[in-house]
Amino acid sequence: MNLTRRTLTTALACALGMLTGAVQAQTKWDLPAGYAAGNFHTLNLNEFANDVDKATGGKLKITVHANGALFKAPEIKRAVQGGQAQIGEILVSNFSNEWDIFGADALPFLADSYDEAVKLWKVQKPMFEKKLAEQGMVPLYAVPWPPQGIYVKKPINSAADLKGVKWRAYNPQTARIAELVGAQPVTIQAAELSQAMATGVVESYMSSGSTGFDSKTYEHIKNWYDTQAWLPKNLVIVNKAALDALDAPTRAALLKAGADAEVRGLAASKRANTESLDKLKANGMNIIAPSAQLKSDMKKVGDVMLTEWLQKSGAEGKSLVDAFLKP
Repeated sequence: MNLTRRTLTTALACALGMLTGAVQAQTKWDLPAGYAAGNFHTLNLNEFANDVDKATGGKLKITVHANGALFKAPEIKRAVQGGQAQIGEILVSNFSNEWDIFGADALPFLADSYDEAVKLWKVQKPMFEKKLAEQGMVPLYAVPWPPQGIYVKKPINSAADLKGVKWRAYNPQTARIAELVGAQPVTIQAAELSQAMATGVVESYMSSGSTGFDSKTYEHIKNWYDTQAWLPKNLVIVNKAALDALDAPTRAALLKAGADAEVRGLAASKRANTESLDKLKANGMNIIAPSAQLKSDMKKVGDVMLTEWLQKSGAEGKSLVDAFLKP
């Protein structure tokens, strides 16, 4: 009898141990990102991952793979969609050939301030949720880049001065700008930008002060025109099946950490805008206010692109722009 009781007790202890082990089993996720480890977006991703780790007591561990190390920037969305990575960060406008609405925040001068960028995201978010759900994904949080300006080797006074210049394009919008001003578009992602400038493949491009500093643009190009053309967004997306596989408390912790990262990321972007321009200046970059002619020329480029985009995006695009422009 004692032997039977002892055997049952041992078996029960083993079963409880196995159950406890299953409850405490650790889930590991990979988060590919396209930007440098020191970039404010990547730093925010790491803080997000740490928040998730703490909030779940280590049950969900997220490893951030910066600078296109796991997947190159244009491959990240497909990797998350296909489950090769459970979560990832994308530059939304990279995928506007797939769906026009992805390109709205890279339309020059549509949303050209932080307040406008936040307003645009509020309009886009429900549309993104619906579209990404169809593709087996969930948008977690979005953070805008600082306002975009023009890096160029030679001084410019008008858009005509960009004719023939080798221009870095990283999405359909920047390629179209090149066409409209007569520059030569060359497709280069952020991770390859430094080498492209060093080898003379790129002489000019539009981006933020943050990208300019990360890529050490000041070593090759000395002029940045502060056009404040648009504020493109990075979006963190999650594979829905991976999200659904989490238990309810872990899922709630992930969503809370994402909401916190969106607020923190916006503040970090504003800081990065000021700090990166100061760092560029310290390294010999000329930060230049665009001439009235250049501003006028670039506004015309933006008007042409908005008209083209509305024609392509149809009723869906019109409803987005109407909602965004509503006071």
